[in-house]
Amino acid sequence: MLIDIHIDKLTPCLIEVSTGKILQTTFSVTSYDDISSIAENGWLFDWTDEALRTTNIYKLHIKDDDTIQGLIAAEVIRGAVYVHLVESAPHNRGAEKQFVGVGGHLFAIAIKLSVENGFDGYTFFEAKTLELANHYAETLGATRVPSRIHSYRMEILEDVALNIINKYTLEGDLNVKRKR
Repeated sequence: MLIDIHIDKLTPCLIEVSTGKILQTTFSVTSYDDISSIAENGWLFDWTDEALRTTNIYKLHIKDDDTIQGLIAAEVIRGAVYVHLVESAPHNRGAEKQFVGVGGHLFAIAIKLSVENGFDGYTFFEAKTLELANHYAETLGATRVPSRIHSYRMEILEDVALNIINKYTLEGDLNVKRKR
């Protein structure tokens, strides 16, 4: 799966576009019911896909509000965290988005997972296009990795990862396994 999310701004919390109000966030592992209920509500990816079965899928939401603001599928593999898929909720995409900061928050969750597993924040993923790879280099500080497997493999190195994670207030539970 290829990463295709726009990182609009790295913010400590989500910012409501219409008011400029700063809202605290939390995250948790999704349930199968969570992801199966969103399938036909404007989400671009099939979050129930078989390829995501071994991953934890984390949902980002506003504190005291269960509305999903974005999802990230991440897996601990070979001394790092691999990000399979990231998506902002339909209401957080485009010119009429409700909140700013969702994409950065989702990557911060993956980085936190890496830190919690002893990998110092090292995270990697595959960007969908060269344009997106350049965007992730500029916004996240990710670097391209020469790879025969994928032309746009990206990594977030430890020092950059710690700078990202230090921007966020990340309340949530990483250790709960997704239930099927």
